[in-house]
Amino acid sequence: MKLNVMSTIASLLTILLLTFHVTDDILRNQGGSGEGGALNLIVPLILIVWLYGTLVLAEQRSGYIIKLVGSLFAALPGVGHLTGWGDVVVGDIAKSSGTFFVWTVIALSVSAIFSLILSVQELRSLQSGQSR
Repeated sequence: MKLNVMSTIASLLTILLLTFHVTDDILRNQGGSGEGGALNLIVPLILIVWLYGTLVLAEQRSGYIIKLVGSLFAALPGVGHLTGWGDVVVGDIAKSSGTFFVWTVIALSVSAIFSLILSVQELRSLQSGQSR
């Protein structure tokens, strides 16, 4: 499978899993997200830019950079929850939500890091002039 196809699929999967995570945060009223306001508008705007970079700018440097930055930020919730960095750890939420949240955090971390690696490879191949 071509690198750009794998990267697009990984980025789309990461976006989907991130929406599950953000939805859970809103339902739990984490970080003020359930109260309404600007934060609830910022996340969809970021996801729109990331989706645009993934699909429309798929084989351009700007698209690779958008996917790289999006994947980097998408890896942060998983790292935070799995290591206990921040106020909410996976075990506390699993007691009330069940396994879906835990699975989402793990799957989000894996897909985000995989997407990050593929984005770096795409930028390196673009820089060296290799064909994809």
